[in-house]
Amino acid sequence: MNGGLNELPSTNQQEKIVLEITGMTCEHCARSVETIIQKNSGIESASVQFQEGKGKVVFNPEVVDADAIIDSINRSAGYRARINNANYGGSGSNHFDLIIIGGGSAAFSAATHAESLGLSVLMVNAGLPYGGTCVNVGCVPSKTLIRAAETVYHASHSNFPGIQPRGFDMNFAQVIQDKKRLVQTLQQKKYMDVVQDFKHLTMINGWASFEDAKTITVNEKEKYTALKFIIATGATTNVPNIEGLNSVRYLTNVSLFDLQEQPKSITIMGAGYIGLEIAMAYNRLGTKVRMIEFTDRVLRTQTTDISEEIEKHMRNEGIEILPNFRAVKFEKSGHDTIIHRKCPNGSVTQLIEPGKVLVASGTKANTEKLGLEKIGLQLTPKGHIQVNEMMETNIPNIYAVGDVANTPAFVYTAAYEGKIAVENAFTGCESKANYTALPWVVFTDPQIAGAGLDEAQAAGQNIPFEVAKLSLDNVPRAVAANDTRGFIKLIRNKATDVLIGARVVAPEGGELIELLSMAIQHKTTIRELAENLYPYLTLGEGIKLAAITFGKDVKKLSCCAS
Repeated sequence: MNGGLNELPSTNQQEKIVLEITGMTCEHCARSVETIIQKNSGIESASVQFQEGKGKVVFNPEVVDADAIIDSINRSAGYRARINNANYGGSGSNHFDLIIIGGGSAAFSAATHAESLGLSVLMVNAGLPYGGTCVNVGCVPSKTLIRAAETVYHASHSNFPGIQPRGFDMNFAQVIQDKKRLVQTLQQKKYMDVVQDFKHLTMINGWASFEDAKTITVNEKEKYTALKFIIATGATTNVPNIEGLNSVRYLTNVSLFDLQEQPKSITIMGAGYIGLEIAMAYNRLGTKVRMIEFTDRVLRTQTTDISEEIEKHMRNEGIEILPNFRAVKFEKSGHDTIIHRKCPNGSVTQLIEPGKVLVASGTKANTEKLGLEKIGLQLTPKGHIQVNEMMETNIPNIYAVGDVANTPAFVYTAAYEGKIAVENAFTGCESKANYTALPWVVFTDPQIAGAGLDEAQAAGQNIPFEVAKLSLDNVPRAVAANDTRGFIKLIRNKATDVLIGARVVAPEGGELIELLSMAIQHKTTIRELAENLYPYLTLGEGIKLAAITFGKDVKKLSCCAS
């Protein structure tokens, strides 16, 4: 090729496209791009002009399509190509490099990384406002109310006998209004303002449904096509199919956080992390809280010692917890909700809730209305989109990230996955999500935090493990604060002495977990943890003491001793 726009005579088996190509710095680059294009089967001619930043390609559409040609360029080092819409009659202005379905943290992360690569992006969002679950109805409102509830609690409770708090005045409606203002502020600053100057991003509201693997219809009207798709539609509350439940006007986390009037009482269905956080917050704000759980304990995803520890403290604060509670029917009686329970012996009893019923019985992936059945996208038995470590689905040009996928459901993992999906879709770098040392926190009080494996998981992987568990009455910081609730638990590989897991139940225990996550990630040994220096009278010193516990009784050590 000599750089001219060479073309073969047109036949019925030919298609032409004009490409806009960025990343070229010289004529040699133009020749390199031509070579990349010509490596695709079905290419009849390819000519690229460096000065104009354009290229013309003639190809056999029965052998290769325009998307595959562009993808081959985008996966090369430093070059980016897109169809010149004015010269491409196939899709016109409705064709993009990437279409993102969803508008939460995963979607915005993907859009941000795509912008850095110069990709044209369409973001299609429906349901919750932009920002998704976290900022609108999840992390931000829940943690705000949790902190507000802690303020109420400490205004009426003291760990020191010589200090008697004088109580508090609370305006519940103002607490909710303050929460709403915070949500609006963060939605604007952390989402909309972040993308307002993006040159290649188009955002529209509407429900997207796949027509085929390269085409979506929005609101059953407008069609859009793309080289690649990222599904980031999140998840919603999984409402169980129980007789009468739909008739009692139940709440979820979406509606609960907008109540202007504080409920006098509430029955929470489910004792997972969402239920626990809400139960503790509203109980401290003054609502009478009852939890019903169909299994034998709260937070059943964790080992029993964690469940027992947090349940003990919740009961001490007046929260009623009813395990093994299988609700079979709901009905209204005046202002009351009657909950029918089937007992293990087959009998049925009734529970009366004069206030509100909250459903917190897990989540389900938002895959309805997407038309996934039309394209054969594979789902897991629980309804999540099946992806591998590179966020790839079973369809080569479609990726899935965040809560809709079969990956850990956290806002920070969703953002992490959004970036990985864009990298793999357009650069060919084969980035993989690594959750070996994933840190997580449940924001109860005491907090529950973890990273890596617990005992059951280590046993399931046939790892020779050993556990050291240190109650907080052995940690000087906790003793000095008159608050020794909880413990620190470390799990090590006995063969290598490497830390493979950690669990913390402690006031502000979540602040410890990133250090333990890093230790797991970098294969730190228990000996190294024990020999490291920690400031005296910090909770972090408990990590050192827990590590020492593998070989010594810390009760027999002086302060700061090793």
